[in-house]
Amino acid sequence: MANNRKALVVGINYYDNIKNLCGCVNDAKQMQKVLNRNEDNSLNFTVATLTAKDKSTRVTCGQLKDAIEELFKGDSEVALLYVASHGFVDSSGGYIIASDSKRGDDGLAMDIVLKYANDSNAKNRVIILDCCHAGCMGNIANFPGAATLGDGVTILAASTEEQYASEKHGSGVFTGLLVDALKGSAANLVGEVTPGSAYALIDQTLGPWNQRPVFKTNVKNFVSLRKAKVPLELAELHQLTRLFPNPDYDFPLDPTFEPESGVGQQGNMKKFEVLQHFNRVNLVVPYGLPKKKSHMYFAAMMKKGCRLTALGRHYWNLVNKGAI
Repeated sequence: MANNRKALVVGINYYDNIKNLCGCVNDAKQMQKVLNRNEDNSLNFTVATLTAKDKSTRVTCGQLKDAIEELFKGDSEVALLYVASHGFVDSSGGYIIASDSKRGDDGLAMDIVLKYANDSNAKNRVIILDCCHAGCMGNIANFPGAATLGDGVTILAASTEEQYASEKHGSGVFTGLLVDALKGSAANLVGEVTPGSAYALIDQTLGPWNQRPVFKTNVKNFVSLRKAKVPLELAELHQLTRLFPNPDYDFPLDPTFEPESGVGQQGNMKKFEVLQHFNRVNLVVPYGLPKKKSHMYFAAMMKKGCRLTALGRHYWNLVNKGAI
């Protein structure tokens, strides 16, 4: 069956008339690699690339416009655009600067890019910009703070409309964090990385004094951008509802659950192994113990128990509804 997820990845280092950049092509290569395959090596996105590392590979404004228009044609499940380049903003709006741009405002207008995305029949359209002033994408002229996004469109930008996007060690700071997020640092317990979870990780990592990433979306459900390694196998996660008949249940423990107790029982020890896995990913916590002994081992040895955390209740409900 043909893959119905496509991405266009653009990185522009070379410019005819504007100062060259050094990290955009590398960023594009990293994004191409991480988007193309899931953690298990299954096909994720079919990725097309446009990279300008020197004069012989320059990406013109016309080429960029045509490639983006082509990306958003058709009715794919996901159409994802990633651009690392110079960006520009003035009173007329924001621009992605191509290799042949003579000045900022003769680059590709962000409004045109958004129009292609808004008009697309693709079910999910994701625009990721690592360029200065990227947060301008989607803004409505003369209405500060307002944005116009079609149904199914998400924008993830490296910086606000007023800010520059930083490079560090030959890579965009934003893209470096995004690649880490896609590799799994922003994955949920079933391994899915969404635009929202990626943004949350980048937002938290950058902090209030750095460039501020921008997230805009008009979706009913987040699309998964990549499947990363799962911290728990799905079959194990499904045991939540077997071990906890309801989300308020306190699971009783005793020494027969602990392998090192000398009185361990096989069936209980198998359950305890699963409960320990749940504890490591914050789905369950032991209770009734002093702080210094707040550990699953002591919960068993001291005949206490464990219960679901708020996150555990969330996943219990998902399993109970058959949502995962």
